[in-house]
Amino acid sequence: MNKKKLLHKTTQSFLIYAVIILLISAPVFYYISEWLYVYETEEVLLMHKGDFIKDSHQNFTQADIDSFNKYNRDVTIVPDMGIKKDSIVGKMIYDSIAKEEEPFYLIYAPVSINGKPYTYVEKINLLEMEGMVFSIAAMFLFIIIILLIGIIWLSKATSNKLWKPFYNTLNQIHDFEIDKNKPPQFIRTDIDEFDRLNKSLEQLIEKNTVIYKSQREFVENAAHELQTPLALFQTKIDTLSQLELNEEQSNLIGSLSKDVSRLNRLNKNLLLLSKIDNEIYLEKTEVSINDYIKKHLDFFTEQAASKNLTIITEFTSDLKVNSNPALTEVLINNLFLNAIRHNEKNGKIVITTLDNELIFLNSGQNMPLVIEKLFNRFSKNNPSSQGNGLGLAIIKKIAKLNKWEINYSFYNDHHSFSVKF
Repeated sequence: MNKKKLLHKTTQSFLIYAVIILLISAPVFYYISEWLYVYETEEVLLMHKGDFIKDSHQNFTQADIDSFNKYNRDVTIVPDMGIKKDSIVGKMIYDSIAKEEEPFYLIYAPVSINGKPYTYVEKINLLEMEGMVFSIAAMFLFIIIILLIGIIWLSKATSNKLWKPFYNTLNQIHDFEIDKNKPPQFIRTDIDEFDRLNKSLEQLIEKNTVIYKSQREFVENAAHELQTPLALFQTKIDTLSQLELNEEQSNLIGSLSKDVSRLNRLNKNLLLLSKIDNEIYLEKTEVSINDYIKKHLDFFTEQAASKNLTIITEFTSDLKVNSNPALTEVLINNLFLNAIRHNEKNGKIVITTLDNELIFLNSGQNMPLVIEKLFNRFSKNNPSSQGNGLGLAIIKKIAKLNKWEINYSFYNDHHSFSVKF
């Protein structure tokens, strides 16, 4: 769905409204101008007739009338045509100068000269009127267009300035990360609505930051406090396992040992996440991904032996990254363990290194995982899994810390996790 900016939406609505008004007003203006000109033309004809009567034309002889008609192109005195009152009509008359028919307005008015009835006839060419009306209409259109362009430009210019605090707030909220402990610094504004928005966001961020810090401190403290009792618990279980026990007791001790091991892994992972959040792993050096995988391949092969998994390495490039060695090892270990844990019997794992990418491909369930929840903490696709739901969350956290890109895909019944460095 194509999304539009609020400023463009308001400007577009204004522009559509202005165009509609322009389309309606232009012809209305033209016809009103035409009507006014015709009205003024009639007034001019009546005024000319009145001036003729007031002037000393009452003493005209027939010779004077003939001379008057000879030297006046648009006004003539003709014998009585039976006109009883002033009459103004529009006609198409052939113009000898233009050599074509043109529209004229004529007045027929009864006049009396030396006691004899005559008809006063005057005509006005309307072509000049039409040209003038078109000129006025064109000027009106030009002014309106310039006005619209100016209003739109001014609207955008002022709107950009007025909305600047809002876009600044929007960008800061977009870039804000609660775990970075860097609250956004909103610019001051004298617009009440934006000022209220900024204050509300500041209060919301402050409140949620306090809650986040409290939760993180709780997890960190709880993980630290659990280390000692878990270690003691594991030691006592190891001691019990050395005693002579019957089969039922041995099974119970073995089950407890597995549960304590899971608790230890969970505790270590929580501590690791806490350290990453606190940016403890800041030292970076060059790490060879290929060398680390080769060095620990035997260990992971042993881990995969219970499922009879085949591990295939395809080192097409000597992949080296600049990162914290401890975090890089955790990343590779978790990718390895994830591929083993969620695999199937007699399955396979393919590890590929490219110029700037590490790919773990493994067989498993014949349907894709839910990507939306895949990298969430304590999210487990299979509730019966032996994992604690933190492995992929740690991978995501390490990738985010180093600005790497972690992706998941599913094709040909194989699951693929890739890290682009």
